[in-house]
Amino acid sequence: MGSDVAKMPTPLRLGRTRPSLAAPPACGRGEILDAAPGRAHRPGMSSPDRSVMKKPWIVIFCAATIVTIAMGIRQSFGLFLPQMSVDIGISRSDFGLAMALQNLMFGIVQPFVGALADKHGAGRVVLGGALLYAAGLGGAALAGDAMGLHVSFGLLIGMAQSGTTFVVVLGAVGRVVSPEKRSGAFGIVTAGGSLGQFLVVPAASMLLGGVGYQQTLWIMAAVVALCGVLAIGVAGRPGDGPGVAEAVRQSAGEALREAAAHRGYWLLNAGFFVCGFHIAYLATHLPAYLDDKGLGIDIGAQVLALVGLFNILGSYVFGRAGDYLREKYVLSALYTARSAVIALFLFLPLSHLSALVLASAIGFLWLGTVPLTSGIVGRIFGIRYLSMLYGIVFLSHQIGSFFGAWMAGLIFDATGSYDIVWGLSIALGLFAGLVHLPIADAPVRRTQAA
Repeated sequence: MGSDVAKMPTPLRLGRTRPSLAAPPACGRGEILDAAPGRAHRPGMSSPDRSVMKKPWIVIFCAATIVTIAMGIRQSFGLFLPQMSVDIGISRSDFGLAMALQNLMFGIVQPFVGALADKHGAGRVVLGGALLYAAGLGGAALAGDAMGLHVSFGLLIGMAQSGTTFVVVLGAVGRVVSPEKRSGAFGIVTAGGSLGQFLVVPAASMLLGGVGYQQTLWIMAAVVALCGVLAIGVAGRPGDGPGVAEAVRQSAGEALREAAAHRGYWLLNAGFFVCGFHIAYLATHLPAYLDDKGLGIDIGAQVLALVGLFNILGSYVFGRAGDYLREKYVLSALYTARSAVIALFLFLPLSHLSALVLASAIGFLWLGTVPLTSGIVGRIFGIRYLSMLYGIVFLSHQIGSFFGAWMAGLIFDATGSYDIVWGLSIALGLFAGLVHLPIADAPVRRTQAA
């Protein structure tokens, strides 16, 4: 009977049939139902899990603020290129390699950090990431050559971001909200990253002009350490909650094998690679591109800030869209729209106004992929190992970011132009628009039984 109920269409849903996963799971042998709906309490447990007892709005607020700080600082790094390249004596490809290493390291360690968060909770992971982030920023302030920049800006900050950004905190949020509200909650947290970009990028630009890049990095190190305090809000060992309804318990290895056998999971990886390429290329090289065209470095700060402002709206809109429409179709439209916006930007005469229009349009489409992609992963496989499984998809995103940041610098150094990279960005967006269409996004049988 449970299987039949899972296949019934949910009322008032537009565009898709979505099985409800919010019903309390049946008690297994040796389990009794807790006072909290949907929780199974095993004998021998002294008290309910603290991560489930937290009010959802507290977890969402702390998660969004952590992402606001961590992502806001991260998105400002492109502004450091002109000063640091002159003071340290490095090329754009050297700086681009540091950013590429940061993105690559961010992705490589993310599945392991996600697995730690799934096992021990997000709080400890965020605390460790915040301290490492501050150390990396301090190291970048002291760097005297390309190698020092690669270690600090690249390796240290890359590892730190895996513990202070979307993957870890979305896992914590997913456990305190019901499945039908999950995509919208993810959109709110994702919007925090955009708010950080809107607030931090202009502040970083002013600090760079006033006190130079070294003092700016030390100030940022102090600010990012605040994430360690906010980690209290997402702390607690993972457990059952309104966001967790699974009939069959899994080990981490079983979850990995299940995802690896799912074709749609690999298509999500391919699409998120494109997202990483776009974001890293634009965040790292767009300010320098506009400066090369005679618009000045200040326009770069304005553009990045405007991207953040419009993505606050975009992240929320696309997150809410995932609650009502099939995420894969929304993702397909989003990536195709990115290609259209970039093509239009290149077709029109370059001006201050066209740069701001590009920033507004791309900003709306910037990180709307995050709540949609993570929402699909959670809906197909359940929430128990979301941080780990989404962490692997995020690795693909960061591999794309590696090429977007580094390869663009190499192409510029070789040709004196970004024209090839712009064309590649358009082609990749169209590719991503296509690969999402055949994804089988229905929950796997294991979760349908819940």
